[in-house]
Amino acid sequence: MKENPIVAEDLQFFANHAPFLDDLRGKTIMVTGATGLIGSTFIKCMLKLNEVWNANIQVVGFARNAEKAKTIIDSTSVKWYFQDMVQPIQAVNEYVDFIVHCANSTSSRFYVDYPVENINTAYLGTNNILEFAREQKVKSVIYLSSLESYGTIMTDDEITEDKMGYINPIDVRSSYSLGKRAVECLCHCYAKEYNVPVKMARLTQTFGAGVSLEDNRVFAQFAKSIIKNEDIVLHTKGESAKPYCYTIDAVCAILYLLFEGKDSEAYNVANSDTFISIRDMAELLVKQFGIKSKLVIDQKDNMGYAPVTRLKLDTTKLEALGWEPFYSLKDMYGTLLKYYKTVM
Repeated sequence: MKENPIVAEDLQFFANHAPFLDDLRGKTIMVTGATGLIGSTFIKCMLKLNEVWNANIQVVGFARNAEKAKTIIDSTSVKWYFQDMVQPIQAVNEYVDFIVHCANSTSSRFYVDYPVENINTAYLGTNNILEFAREQKVKSVIYLSSLESYGTIMTDDEITEDKMGYINPIDVRSSYSLGKRAVECLCHCYAKEYNVPVKMARLTQTFGAGVSLEDNRVFAQFAKSIIKNEDIVLHTKGESAKPYCYTIDAVCAILYLLFEGKDSEAYNVANSDTFISIRDMAELLVKQFGIKSKLVIDQKDNMGYAPVTRLKLDTTKLEALGWEPFYSLKDMYGTLLKYYKTVM
């Protein structure tokens, strides 16, 4: 399978800067949510290490859709298992050294329309992974949580991992944010009661080359509007603010947590220098990349968006392990736009 040239550039960059290469050699890594953006990028990065450095990393991929998997990743390079994560884990023939648990929906519309399925996938799916890790005595597990686990916080103070905001439990949209918070508690409990070596990555919104054209999150909508020379349309005031993270930076952060993170603990994962409101980000894109595009505000209700919040994540804890981001917000969008131009 010939890789997209922009994705290929990212993978080569990763191979040139990959942390913990010697620790990864000859190991087997299970990745759930293997066809999603983070899961598939992580797998491709591991396969690139095999290609460039002969690292002999074995990848076990879990996904629901076999056909989708074949279109994203060279199926001959991965040992595939296809199942819904709410079902008990199939018998895996290989001993698994590490698990990166990415399986989860990223669609705000899905959170609202199918909240039961959403929260079940988060909680039951992770419980199955933790049971598997416990039984197999896996060496390290990463659970991909989210900055949404913080709930609603309206301050520009830096948010460390011990701070928490309000989440309304009587709201179907909370099936995602409250689900993430509940699963973090489950992970912490498995670590404390059963010594499962799990760490939680509170990942901010992450994007880069490889984002699907069908992705409807605001960063993808903005990029597609710029390429089509269309106006960027906001359906809110764009007051929510957060930092962002590039896919390759996220993969590196996962590796730092896998090998250096402390069991049972959570870590913010973001480029803290990219903190920006949705509206300011739209205006930045129009200024930096727009030719004919302009910003239009067209407020609508019932779009499934998260409540307005300002989440200025403090990444000191992760950076203390040695991680630092490579990509600025301008870099992130520049690469995403180049990628979209090759597939649109």
